[in-house]
Formats: sequence, structure tokens, C-alpha cells
Amino acid sequence: MVGLNSSGVGANLNRKSTWLRKETGHRKKNHRLFIIVCSTLTLLIILAVVIGVVVGTRNSKNNDGTVVQSDGTHGTNDTTSGGNGNSSSANDTITGDPSQFDKDPKLKQSFYGIAYTMMDSLYPNCNEKLSSVVQDMQILSQLTTRIRLYGSDCNQTQLVLEAIKRTKVDMKVYVAIFVVVDDDSAYDRQKASLRSAIEQYGVDNIEGVTVGNEFMLNYITKYGGDGATATSTFGTQASTLLRAKITDTRDMLKELGHPTLPVGSADAGSYFNTALMRSIDFGLSNIHAWFAPTTAAGAAQWTNDFFQENNIQPAELLSPSPKMIIAETGWPTHSSDTQHQNSGAGRGGEASVANLQVFLDDFVCKANEAKTPYFMFEYTDVPWKDQNFGGVEGFWGMFDKDKKLKDLTLPDCQHD
Repeated sequence: MVGLNSSGVGANLNRKSTWLRKETGHRKKNHRLFIIVCSTLTLLIILAVVIGVVVGTRNSKNNDGTVVQSDGTHGTNDTTSGGNGNSSSANDTITGDPSQFDKDPKLKQSFYGIAYTMMDSLYPNCNEKLSSVVQDMQILSQLTTRIRLYGSDCNQTQLVLEAIKRTKVDMKVYVAIFVVVDDDSAYDRQKASLRSAIEQYGVDNIEGVTVGNEFMLNYITKYGGDGATATSTFGTQASTLLRAKITDTRDMLKELGHPTLPVGSADAGSYFNTALMRSIDFGLSNIHAWFAPTTAAGAAQWTNDFFQENNIQPAELLSPSPKMIIAETGWPTHSSDTQHQNSGAGRGGEASVANLQVFLDDFVCKANEAKTPYFMFEYTDVPWKDQNFGGVEGFWGMFDKDKKLKDLTLPDCQHD
């Protein structure tokens, strides 16, 4: 498929010199030819000097931690490490010391974990820059010590691990392979990218490998409809397919010398069946009270009750028991259409910053105190989600799309 970088946006410019044209006027006098040649040589020398000064200045003065290539452009057309001809690369040059950055007193390291989605890494449009991910790690490290990813396309794993290395922050990562229904090539491509990242960076900053995100939900609803459950025939089929990829991922980790690295899966909270739970070391459960629907004031209690009944209790019946983790939970702050401005619960169910504040106040510190593992959903608003899905989908961030904290007071409490 054609990536964004090859479709005209950010493509390399063809630089042509007007001084390379052949002289075709044979009837011109010799002294005119001599003058033209001398003028041409003079201009070429001046042009070379100017270009040298500009490039030298850009390379020597860009000390703000941004990604800069030797030619002054941003990013590369890297095809290694699962790049697949896209422009997301962990090999970009960053000047300055990214480990030295100002701390924001408004940020509190109170979150067990945060779900992290890159702004510009939706395959095949892979344009995320290392400088952007470095900035994200600087901010996220002031909020949490662990993040979860959703896939390995666009060199996401490499970018995150390189950014952690550059910033020297205390951060663990649940890396991931996003499994697409009826598309094994997506799994194979991301597995290769993940393998390359582990070979390059090791696993010191990797807390687990997630195979699939809502694969069960997507497969079951595609073939069984909205009424089909995880225990239906379609649920059995889905878990069989997913378990094969989980086993395959484990085999890869064994080959790389990391047989004990935990491997799990992420799915909608009610789509874990017994067969799937038996095959994973951990389960990441997406639980959103917004879709229940509830009010913001009732969301924290609803989330905890759902998690205990649908994930913790079934897992405890198994031996060994997978560690169950809330993979997504939060409250949207906006809707791009009027139809989805409310959860459906009426007053108190609005998508708003004020209601996200209510959820944060009610959920975070109580979950920490109860030792309930969770990933807050999510770090920033994500424009491509709004463009692709509309409604509230792009507006779950605690930060806006420009990485500015919304009008929130973050909880201040310790987490594991």
C-alpha cells in the first residue's frame, strides 16, 4: 500500500539547477561565452557557500531536542525494523539532552498506567517522529511508570523504547501486536517489527506483550452479530485463532531468549472466555462506564463492579490464574456530533471535562488504594479517531491534541 510519505506529503523535493543547462547558441560571440561562463562559476561558488552556511547553522543551532536530519528534513524513509517503507524511525538525530527537561507542578505521578496512542502512526500512514515520542515520554513519566501500546506497526515499539532510552525515565511498556480479523499479514508484519525491537533494545523496559486488542469482540460481532457472546460458537472460533497467535508469539520470545516474558491479550471486558483465559499470563480488559450507560458520578463504582464480576472472579477460578488488568477506563470530554453528547444516562452523563474530573476524583486514588491495576484512557485526544469514527472517539484524553493538560486537577496519590 502507498504510505503517506510517498503520496506527495513530505515527499523528497527534486532540486534542479538552472546552471546545468547546455549552451545551444553556437552563433554567440566568444567574449559573451566567456562572460557567461565566468558569471556561472561565480554564482555556483556563491550558492555553495550559502548552502553550506545554512546547513551548518541548522545542524549547529538546533539544540531544542527536535529531530533533525543532516539535510535539514525531519524523519526518514526507514525500511528496517518493521518500517515497511514508512517514515517512522527510531534512528532520527536529536540534539541536546532529552533527559534534562522541566517538570510541570500540575502533573502528578498518580496513575498505575496510561493508554498511549501515537498521533501519526496509523498504518500505512506512518509519520510519527522520535522528537514527538520523546516529548510524550517526558510528560508521561510525570504521570505514571507504565504505558500500554496497541500495536507494533510504524516502528511504535522502537520509537517508545528509544525515547525511554534517551530521556532516561522510569517507564515500563506493555508492547503489542494488533491482530486484524481475516488478515494474518498484519500479525506477521507487526511480529517482525516487535522481534526487531526486542533484538535491538532487549526487554528491560517491557512488562508484557499483548497479542490482540478487541480481536474477540471484532470477530464475534462480524460473524455472529451483536447478540453473539464469548461463550458462543463464534467465541470458540475466535479464541482458537487468537490462542494460535499467542502461542506463536511465545515461541518467538523463546527463540529470542525471553521465555518468561508475560504474554496476554486485550479485549472488551465481557469477551474473555475460559479458553482464552487459560492461554494468557494477563488479560487487559477494556471497561467503559460511558457505554453502560451511567453518569460520571456512578462510573467509578460501576467500573469496579464490572471488573470484579466479569474478570477477577472468573480468573480466580482457574489455576494458574491470569492477572487481570483494566486496560481502558475513563470519560470523554467532548463529542463531535450532537447524537453522542451524552452517555444515555441523562443529566450527569454529558461528555465534558467537568465529568472527566468527577471520574478521576472518584476512581484513581481508590483504585490505587485497593491495588486494582488499570490504564487510564487516555493520554491525549487523537484527531484520526475523530476523523474515522466521530462522536466521542477522539476525545478521551486528559490532554488535548496539542499535549496541553485540559482544565483538570489531577489526583495526588501513590500507585504500585
